[in-house]
Amino acid sequence: MRHVVGERFSGTDWALAEDEHVHYEDCVFHDVDWSEAQLTAVTFEGCGFGNVKFNAVTFQRSAFLQCTLQRCSFFDAVFVDCKLTGTSFIDCVLRPLTVDGGDWGFVSLRGLDLTGIRFGALRMREADLTGADLSKADLTGADLTNARLKDAVLKGADLRGADLDGAPLRDVDITGAKLDLVQAAHFARAHGALVSP
Repeated sequence: MRHVVGERFSGTDWALAEDEHVHYEDCVFHDVDWSEAQLTAVTFEGCGFGNVKFNAVTFQRSAFLQCTLQRCSFFDAVFVDCKLTGTSFIDCVLRPLTVDGGDWGFVSLRGLDLTGIRFGALRMREADLTGADLSKADLTGADLTNARLKDAVLKGADLRGADLDGAPLRDVDITGAKLDLVQAAHFARAHGALVSP
């Protein structure tokens, strides 16, 4: 694996690139165009991104660990079995987006438009979804344990089978959301109802 440490990349054109087994650590990327690239087993650790285009990129078994991405575009990007632990997305475009498995634990997606994205079976433990719009999102079987959902919008979202243990639900809009019976009771209790068998 090629290891790149502490480098700064600005204005670089890596569109259509095919990168494998590269580990970037403490690097900075600004105004980089990675559109339509194929990134396989590429790891970014402690990196900063500003105005980077990841449009139509396919990430496979790749990772963003403790990274900060600001004003980046992931239009039509695909994440397959990727790890995004502790990474923050700020003012980023994340839809349409395809996510197939992986671990997005402790990720910050505060206030972002995540409408209609499929996060099914994704591990999102302690994710910060404060104020995020998850309308019509597919969260079936997702692990949302202790996720922050204050002021999140889940209108029409599919939450069946998702683990919501420890996730505060009082300030969540679930109008038209699909719930299983356990979740329905969970939401009812969060709003002060007494649920009995």
